[in-house]
Amino acid sequence: MMVEERYLLARERIWEIKKEHMLQKEFQEFFTAMAEFLEMICENYTFLTEGGLKKSSLDELKSRNHRLYEDILPENYESSYANPEVCVARLGEKYGPLLCCLYAELRSLIPLMFEGRLEDMVIRMELFLEIYGSFECRQAEEETLPEYDALREMIYWYVNDYTRDAAEKKLRDMLLPESDFALQIIEGDLSDPRYLYYFGEYVTENEIETWKHLLSIPEETLQKMADTYTEGYRIGFQMGNKDITRKKTVGIRYCLGFEPMIRRAVENFRRMGLEPVIYRTGENMLQGRSMNRGGYRGAVPNRQYDFDHKDDQALVLDRKLMQVKLEALREGYEKYKEQASVFGGPAVVETFGEKMTSLKEKEQALHLSESQQKLSVEYASAAGEIQNTYIKGEERSFTIIAFPIPEIGKDFASIFDEVIRINTLDYQLYQRMQQVMIDTLDQGKYVLIKGMKGNRTNLRVMLHTLEDPEKQSNFENCVADVNIPVGEVFTSPVLAGTEGILHVSRVYLNEMEYRNLMLTFRDGMITDYDCTNFDSREQNRKYIRDNVLHHHESLPLGEFAIGTNTTAFVAARKYKIEDKLPILIAEKTGPHFAVGDTCYSHSEEVAVYNPDGKEIIARDNECSIRRRDGGTGAYFNCHTDITIPYDELGEISVVTCDERVIPIIEEGRFVLPGCEELNRPLER
Repeated sequence: MMVEERYLLARERIWEIKKEHMLQKEFQEFFTAMAEFLEMICENYTFLTEGGLKKSSLDELKSRNHRLYEDILPENYESSYANPEVCVARLGEKYGPLLCCLYAELRSLIPLMFEGRLEDMVIRMELFLEIYGSFECRQAEEETLPEYDALREMIYWYVNDYTRDAAEKKLRDMLLPESDFALQIIEGDLSDPRYLYYFGEYVTENEIETWKHLLSIPEETLQKMADTYTEGYRIGFQMGNKDITRKKTVGIRYCLGFEPMIRRAVENFRRMGLEPVIYRTGENMLQGRSMNRGGYRGAVPNRQYDFDHKDDQALVLDRKLMQVKLEALREGYEKYKEQASVFGGPAVVETFGEKMTSLKEKEQALHLSESQQKLSVEYASAAGEIQNTYIKGEERSFTIIAFPIPEIGKDFASIFDEVIRINTLDYQLYQRMQQVMIDTLDQGKYVLIKGMKGNRTNLRVMLHTLEDPEKQSNFENCVADVNIPVGEVFTSPVLAGTEGILHVSRVYLNEMEYRNLMLTFRDGMITDYDCTNFDSREQNRKYIRDNVLHHHESLPLGEFAIGTNTTAFVAARKYKIEDKLPILIAEKTGPHFAVGDTCYSHSEEVAVYNPDGKEIIARDNECSIRRRDGGTGAYFNCHTDITIPYDELGEISVVTCDERVIPIIEEGRFVLPGCEELNRPLER
């Protein structure tokens, strides 16, 4: 049967549901609400296919966009079926979570509709009808509800049957420039904000005001933003001793509103011989759903909604399905292996400034069981290895830059200008001062880090032994390349002997707040963890295990770094935006510690050199080195940076082999001779 015919049949059946009253009242209300949502999707699909986007006014596009997302907006979420608490209260503990998960999957129709992916729309509409039909049949025949396991099996086989196709489409979007849905919009008319509604993402005043601001700044400033971004990508290959001329594509990830800059970046990349691929974040059960959005995206309608549905795979995940997903991924990469081999890696534009809200852990939401958590870790590790087989870590690179959005407050324009200045600081000045720091650190056996003013950090970080100090270094001199802006020296510590407590009074990691985050290390591995977000220790530990440890029993200290961008620190304090800084900038405003993989994950064999010509030999630790024996546990597929701000930092000192103690920072100030310039922003 042709997909168009399947669509028409499904649409017709869905429209009939609103007229039917065969189910128990609470379930009839749920399916009627879902039918109304799908009816809205179908109406919008007709609107799109008839060219409605180009014909409509800004007000109409804004109204249509709002209606698509209004049900999950915070002001409506407490009465939405997308909220697990609501679904369980109305439909019961047994069926509520499953039907809530179904609704979340139906909401993935919105981007599919805009991209005209009719078959992907139809399979979700048919899943809905299959589940409704099961309720309808049992109610008509026996006046009872369908078996829960039968409903779960329907969703299980939906995921099983369509995973291969979904994996292939995701890789096609990620690797092939021909999948240019977003690029066509970016290279179109950007003089009218109506284009923002062409993507099918949620659009707020943030995206519109960002667009306005970028159009208002001088052309040379806009070009400078694009140049800094693309040049950082190029230098990343150069500093990593990787050949960019072997690459043909670059993955651009950004947030809506930045199209005027992205268009110039596209031109820059093409001059480097790189064609952009710009794909959307996958937000469904087939392609994966999480709190972290890759690709391009609009505004996040509701972070609590994302948090509530991040573990929806718990409904179906088992070992057999995990193997299906891995086979699908391998088959997809094999199909596009030539395109994967010339993919250079991502170039990311992050945003910051959104108003943060505390997330609530809900017992009604779906949660991975202990065995499923282990499967999730196993899948992530295996998927990472598959990807690295086709997109080799030693050949790819990346870059990340960040800018504020209007929601940051009334000083948006000033903060934006300040961030441009921070992103374009004199890297040569920082390079010289950081080299002084590295020369001192390279004399050390270990580094001591201690907090102050209530910060309970007390850590000893062990360093690798330099066999030839004239030609080797432990620390990378990081200026404005892959991680913009400038400002850090970093290393992969020796795990054995690295121990103590890391404490931060308040930190945002992946846009999630942690209060009094405490990690305890022994031989470089996390042995205990806690925070004070929730009333119970059990809830606090689950929050950290799920979102920092990513379901691992433990993680190593993969990176130790000293941030040197005091200008960024002072700007954050001046505008009171410390809690809004992305980790990209925040990690430069004090020492930071990454749990998970090292910075050289999957590319440890590539020799990396500092500007002074010395090779950085600290690219492995006792976990990553296991890859050479083919053993498990080499990689954890996560890397989370945790920063201590300067004003909570009592001491950073390096201890040499002959037990000399050389202070680098004392009471939040750089005391190492040759680094005094770093204190000037703090003093001002």
